[in-house]
Amino acid sequence: MDNNFYLILCLILVVILIGCIFVLAKVHLKLLKRNETLEDTIVNLGKLNDKLRMDRHDYLNHMQVVYGLMELEEYEEMSSYLNKIYKEMLKTGKAIKTSKPAINALLAAKSSESETKGIELVIEVKSDLKDIKIEDWEMCKVLSNLIDNAEKALDDSNKDEKKIWVNINENREEYLFEVGNNGPEIPEELREKIFKKGFSTKKEEGHGMGLAIISQIINEHEGIINLESNHEKTVFTINLKKGD
Repeated sequence: MDNNFYLILCLILVVILIGCIFVLAKVHLKLLKRNETLEDTIVNLGKLNDKLRMDRHDYLNHMQVVYGLMELEEYEEMSSYLNKIYKEMLKTGKAIKTSKPAINALLAAKSSESETKGIELVIEVKSDLKDIKIEDWEMCKVLSNLIDNAEKALDDSNKDEKKIWVNINENREEYLFEVGNNGPEIPEELREKIFKKGFSTKKEEGHGMGLAIISQIINEHEGIINLESNHEKTVFTINLKKGD
């Protein structure tokens, strides 16, 4: 065999080696991102567990207060007190309706976080997501980024009532996710650009954070992400087809 054969063989081996390194690097990067999200999930699960334990602990105290108000025949005050308790418990209850503990923990954590910022986060869950194909940690990243964007969009809003809503639903063909807010409108000329990697402007920073990541994850799972924005609301919707 001549030297050309060995040279070609070496080149082929080098190309294969580079390809292997590239694949390993890509897998390593994906695992790092997954571990980062899993760490956040563990923290969120801990917070949710603490919240549920606190709710259970407070339940007896609430019942004692209600019983005392009833004994005093302070029915109007009792009704007001029960209404506040119900709304508080409803926030946690709505966030734990899926079969995915990581997503439940994320929604509960975001609900508490939004409340501290003076933002009302309304969660409606009408699907348990039991058979969804996308990994839990990836869906958490998608929802987390969308909610964070909504919060940032509302930071500079001068509206008296700041609101974010998260709707999780399904039909026979697909899973449906909607994350919206009543913040400022995204200019039409920026609506396509904000999904592109590296795009950001100071003015639109609140809307653009992480959208390229979200778009990449959804595209990898053959899903669709759409944006609707006007002076009243900005809504991101995601459609993910169900597997066979």
